[in-house]
Amino acid sequence: MTRKMMRFLTLLFMSVFVVTALTGCRFGFASDPDDPNAVTEQVPIDTSVDTFPYDSGLAGTDIVLLNTKAEIQVALEEMAQVFEERSGVHVEVMPVMDGESPYTKVVSLYNSGNPPTLSILDTTDVIALAQEKAEELGGEAWTAEAEEYLTKVDGVVYSFPLCIEGRGIIYNKAVIENALKEEFDPSAVKTQEDFVTLLDRLVQAGIEKPVSMAKEDWSLGAHQLQYIYETYDGTSEGTQKVIEGIKNGEIQLSEYQRLNEFLNMFDILKKYNVAWKDPLGADYDEMAIDLADGKTAFWFNGNWAWPNLSEAGAQSDEEYGFLPYFLNNDESDFANQMIQGSPSKQIMMDGRMASEAQKAAAKEFLNWIVYSEVGQQMLVRTCNLIPPFKNNPYEPGDPLSRDIYEHVQTGRAFNASAIVPNDHWSVLGGAMQKYLADRCDREEFMQSITRYWKEQ
Repeated sequence: MTRKMMRFLTLLFMSVFVVTALTGCRFGFASDPDDPNAVTEQVPIDTSVDTFPYDSGLAGTDIVLLNTKAEIQVALEEMAQVFEERSGVHVEVMPVMDGESPYTKVVSLYNSGNPPTLSILDTTDVIALAQEKAEELGGEAWTAEAEEYLTKVDGVVYSFPLCIEGRGIIYNKAVIENALKEEFDPSAVKTQEDFVTLLDRLVQAGIEKPVSMAKEDWSLGAHQLQYIYETYDGTSEGTQKVIEGIKNGEIQLSEYQRLNEFLNMFDILKKYNVAWKDPLGADYDEMAIDLADGKTAFWFNGNWAWPNLSEAGAQSDEEYGFLPYFLNNDESDFANQMIQGSPSKQIMMDGRMASEAQKAAAKEFLNWIVYSEVGQQMLVRTCNLIPPFKNNPYEPGDPLSRDIYEHVQTGRAFNASAIVPNDHWSVLGGAMQKYLADRCDREEFMQSITRYWKEQ
């Protein structure tokens, strides 16, 4: 089936059905849950070698893994089944339903007296819950395999870093090369000015509006706006310093350079936005189709967007990758050289109600992911995740994750995570939607940020 035909059928489908569920990365996870009836090409797992030392005494133990990363639900179920066949430990993978807040779900399960043994959570949620509810994990051997990706609360490790995710400006290399009739070298784009020059050349070559720009509040308020915190110095410590400075009034946003630089870049994306006539009417899945079809050449997003691109017709052997979110014209600024990549999802273990056998079984499952030849493969090839563990020899299969992986491995990624309240993405994402639609100016937008943090 050609992409044009796929595009037509997709638009026809959209015209018949009203899709009420949000798409995209909500609460830090990607778009649609895996369709259990979908036929997908499975990457084979070599199960012939497995030197992991299973504890036979744990056979028959039941544990629950709460999954808040919807797009790997089916993959996790497959992983749990393989682990049970080898260990005798049954892992029930409990999904968080569409639209549910992971934090609210975990708290409700604790309140009902039936918490999961393991919970996949955002870093913010781990920090909020850890000291009261989580098991300390600092003594586990796998901490040495992911030292720079560990999250600590008052110096204590309470969670297991499941994966690395990164974000930036996705490019479709073939679209750029076909339009410009020359080879595209992403490393040659070093500054905001370089990026604008490239956009103008694409416009002259016939791509009227080369940028796809999602309008969802989670994309605007979590993935884009958080650059103003994370690019302070590229560290999580610096990120929190900025947030505290905004909260206590030490940082005046009108004078904060990173915010003004961020808005300059955001204005550029607005100008070249394919949905410029109705930016708040843009459809997330249509953004993926436009990039895969070549109507656009760029889409701000993360490696979690690959399932959407794949559904739109993108192939895993095609060249997609990331440009930085260019903030200025200083080639030496790390923000113009590096991609943001951090451990976006953590697994927290219950330390309050789980039995000693359940804790031991849960720890064995986590160790199996890190040290078993089979678990290592399934984390990368079945779940399609970027491993944070340096002993894992497997590389991701899709081009977006491969590009983030290569940035991480070659020191071209910065690891900074903003720890913000659960409503940050919705409240300030809403403010960004107003700015995107030209319903407020910079001053009003800055006032929204200041007001939000004063209320925290």
